[in-house]
Amino acid sequence: MYKENSKVISLPKTQSASLFVGLAVFATILPFFIHLQWITGPLVNAVLLIALFILGTRSAVVIGVVPSLMALAGGLLPVIMAPVVPFIMVSNALFVLSSKYFYDKMLTKNNSYIYATVIASILKFIFLYLSANYILHYIVKSAVASKVVLLFSWPQLSSSLIGSMIAFVVLKYLRRI
Repeated sequence: MYKENSKVISLPKTQSASLFVGLAVFATILPFFIHLQWITGPLVNAVLLIALFILGTRSAVVIGVVPSLMALAGGLLPVIMAPVVPFIMVSNALFVLSSKYFYDKMLTKNNSYIYATVIASILKFIFLYLSANYILHYIVKSAVASKVVLLFSWPQLSSSLIGSMIAFVVLKYLRRI
């Protein structure tokens, strides 16, 4: 359920469960077929926002954890990135929670979705960049670390923003925002 303008939007349990499984599977298996971060990143971020506005906060946070675990388990991430995986999961949760928080705070204003997701994208980027930078430079201490940290800089911000735009189109079409 998602509270919107004092109305509760509710899907039947089977429909809600099916949608949850479908979105989670999509976000999980996508990186196994498309090995391009600039495609998979925005699509996973879009799935997180679509799940947030259709299924609710809890479902979106859970969906945000699964792709990182599967990418690590499936060998899609370099071993050097393993210590950063929990921070990727937390950054996805931060993205979902801050999108919800700022959207609810600005619900009466025009473009509340845009403002909320831009702020959430920036917060996700800052958190992920600082935590990856710290983990990889001070704990891993590898010559490759500085190159890997680059993956957690502007590509993360752009992937969140592009994912927000994709979700915006879908959610507008579905009349959820």
